[in-house]
Amino acid sequence: MSPSLLLSESRITFRLALPLIIGQLGQMLISVSDTLMLGWLGVTPLAACSFANTLIYLPMMFGIGMSMAVSIRVSHARGANEPAAARAAIRHGLYITLGLGLLTVAAAWVLLPFLGAFRQDPEVIAIVPSYFVIVAASMIPAMASMVVKNHADAMNRPWPVFWISMGGVVLNILLNWLLIFGKGGAPAMGLEGAGVATLVARSATLVAMIAWCRADPGMKEWIPIRWLRAPVWAEMKDLLRTGFPASMQLLAEVSAFVMASLIIGNMGAAELASHQVAIQCAATIFMIPLGISMALTVRIGEARGARNFAAMRPILASGWAMGIAFMLFSASSFVIFNEAIAGMFIDDPAVREMAASLLIVAAAFQFCDSLQIIAAGALRGLDDVHIPAWIALGAYWVISIPLGWLLAYPGELGVTGMWWGITAGLTITAILLGRRVWGKTEPERVD
Repeated sequence: MSPSLLLSESRITFRLALPLIIGQLGQMLISVSDTLMLGWLGVTPLAACSFANTLIYLPMMFGIGMSMAVSIRVSHARGANEPAAARAAIRHGLYITLGLGLLTVAAAWVLLPFLGAFRQDPEVIAIVPSYFVIVAASMIPAMASMVVKNHADAMNRPWPVFWISMGGVVLNILLNWLLIFGKGGAPAMGLEGAGVATLVARSATLVAMIAWCRADPGMKEWIPIRWLRAPVWAEMKDLLRTGFPASMQLLAEVSAFVMASLIIGNMGAAELASHQVAIQCAATIFMIPLGISMALTVRIGEARGARNFAAMRPILASGWAMGIAFMLFSASSFVIFNEAIAGMFIDDPAVREMAASLLIVAAAFQFCDSLQIIAAGALRGLDDVHIPAWIALGAYWVISIPLGWLLAYPGELGVTGMWWGITAGLTITAILLGRRVWGKTEPERVD
């Protein structure tokens, strides 16, 4: 592979990935703004935010997996010039995520009497129920927005939905300021105010995205003529066939982080708050390789649809090169400025010190996390989602969680030990997925 070819592919990948990255960062800014503003209220509201969102991450992963399935189907349809297939993908994706969102709200209500069973700090359990239900309700528009956004991304129209997402971020920050602290004559709702702000901002974002799709002439042929027509169950089943294993792969990783959060929550509110600060920083940086991964899904999906198999390996290599280059920069920043970054979120000295130490670990696992998510995105473009799901499940649940627990308790490393356990799972996943996608993008082996 010549350097000139790699540079050329990197430029194309970067042009597609840039708005996807910024869009993903925009989505994360809602969570970042909640973390920052609730951190100003104190350790307990911040820990409650962490606990509630930890539980919500699980159903959210199914929504993300379904939206990725839409991206795969639409990119294949675009490469093969089949608008009807793209219309079916977005319509059925919206039906599936609506059902998931409603199940999320129902599950949140059912869990309310049992939140104490998670053995979190009693002060956290006391204030979390209302916020938990409101954030669960916000998953309905959030999941639907992911479907519309991934459809637009696969159509190589990422910028309009990016600007809409950024508008939602600005609205969330404004509503946080009004409702958390009671500014502008609004009631000071604290933690619940953050939940209401998130629900309203996500709902407004969904409405604006659908309105844009309907108004844009370039999207007319590729979006449903009738959005509410009855589903075609065979097409719904086909989308689920792709989306479910993609969801399970994401769920394997995120559920490991959820379990890690629950184990850390047993250590105390301060430990959970420090974990929330560090994971928020790491998750925000993770949006860069995630955006590159989404770009590879689209580009390799298009190449597969057009049967341009020789282009796949250079596309993959361009994604890896971009991910490694950025992670060198971000990891260095976490090591050098870890205390300053932690201090932006919380004033409590003990929490700030713990969060700063976790950012050092985050600097280490970013590399493997970047490589594995980019490989996973390329495999999704090849519609290879089943084996990667099993790889992720084994790496995180057979290695990460047991090893993290051993390091945290018998090893007496506490919250830092749990994070090193997660790092081990990410490393194994990166190696196995990397080998798999490199073999599958060899031109004579692609079918």
